[in-house]
Amino acid sequence: MPLADSSYPALSVFWTIVEVFLWVLWFWILIMVLIDLFRSPDLSGWGKALWFLFVLFIPLIGVLCYLIVRGASMHERARQQARQQDEAFRSYVQEAAGPKSAADELTKLAGLRDHGVITSEEFEHEKSRILSGS
Repeated sequence: MPLADSSYPALSVFWTIVEVFLWVLWFWILIMVLIDLFRSPDLSGWGKALWFLFVLFIPLIGVLCYLIVRGASMHERARQQARQQDEAFRSYVQEAAGPKSAADELTKLAGLRDHGVITSEEFEHEKSRILSGS
């Protein structure tokens, strides 16, 4: 069967692709609104329930109203959450990497000596090793 006799021309393929893209975009926005709705600390339980029902029963208008009314704060909450995750990641990496400076290592060694984990001789040996840089 030649392509010219096809019942599904190229323009129809293009519009099908556009429709699929718009459906995916719609569901992505809907899911983002619902995630923001339930993570929002400034709404009471009743407020969340009312917004959810509004979005559930009148989806297009509900999502548009939510984005108009709470869109700016939605962006701020997302930015704040990203900042908190970044700070948590950075503190974890710093903690996992261990002490960075000689002073940090000496403080850690002094704590071990004070708790009786190492002896004073071991402390002095490690202290001289740290201060010599090897």
